[in-house]
Amino acid sequence: MPDLLVPRRFCGPPSSGNGGYTAGALASLVEAPAVSVSLLAPPPLDTAMSVEVVDGATVASAGDAPVARAEVSGLEGAAVHPVPVEEARAAESSYVGLASHPFPTCFSCGTARDDGLRIFPGRVADQDGQARVAATWTPDESVADDLPAVTWAALDCIGGWAGDLAERLMVLARMTARVDALPRVGDEHVVVGLGRRTEGRKTFTASALYDPDGRLLGRAEHLWVAVDPAAFA
Repeated sequence: MPDLLVPRRFCGPPSSGNGGYTAGALASLVEAPAVSVSLLAPPPLDTAMSVEVVDGATVASAGDAPVARAEVSGLEGAAVHPVPVEEARAAESSYVGLASHPFPTCFSCGTARDDGLRIFPGRVADQDGQARVAATWTPDESVADDLPAVTWAALDCIGGWAGDLAERLMVLARMTARVDALPRVGDEHVVVGLGRRTEGRKTFTASALYDPDGRLLGRAEHLWVAVDPAAFA
């Protein structure tokens, strides 16, 4: 199988790959409608990772250490409900990451990135008593050749912000996604995130991507694990 490489542009923290992008890049090597990717170690940047099938799973490794493991899976809950594009656009002004961001270099949601996706989700009405956030996203030509993995990146961090990333430093441990249609470059899309529940160090969230006509393009479910901030100092 081809090696997996995460270019430095697609970082999360400064020295490791964005979890959603890495998961999406590995998931693209698995032929299935929905794929679950577990992140086992921080994905290295600009480093070719070998990929092989081990016990039915597709595993990317750096040296002898496994980094990510992809498996055929399914999604447990219903899609996060959409919001109108105008509401999502207005919510961006309340993005708490504008005041304090744990990973400002993040390709997906970082405030220090002019070349990132700049998905800045703010609070919108709850869904069934669960916190919901939304933002807009317009893919540009710079990601046109890498849309499958970039779409996973768009579905990634918004889940963390729905799970209160501002108050609880977390990293992505597992992401399960299904993308039925890729977004169109130049169109303004809506990304919505939902905080589901917290169990000890674990937080469970979901996200969905809608096109300008309100059509569901893809959705994801996430497992986040709280970490010691000193590890990223």
